[in-house]
Amino acid sequence: MAKPERFLFICNNERPQGHPRGSCTLKGGREVAARFYEVMEERGLTGTVGLVPTGCLGPCFEGPVAALFPDDVWYCNITPADVEEIVDKHFIGGEPVKRLLLRDEDWG
Repeated sequence: MAKPERFLFICNNERPQGHPRGSCTLKGGREVAARFYEVMEERGLTGTVGLVPTGCLGPCFEGPVAALFPDDVWYCNITPADVEEIVDKHFIGGEPVKRLLLRDEDWG
């Protein structure tokens, strides 16, 4: 397996239901990660972008959250239905999906 060019960190942190900071897992983080694995496999990108399920990435209130490095692009409120668009437009086409970007001011 070749060294990946980029890494996508996908929050899979889980907090109890009703926690004030929220929980990416309870908002569908595992399903989003699973869909990324599927789409990456379909597009033949599994060796190009490493997928890394992680603990908390910080902006829990905007979850599920994912961060692509070294691009330093952060996505928020991702659903499994968004994954193909992110892979096709950003990973393959080089253009981040603007409607899903976590902006600097969203950090609070």
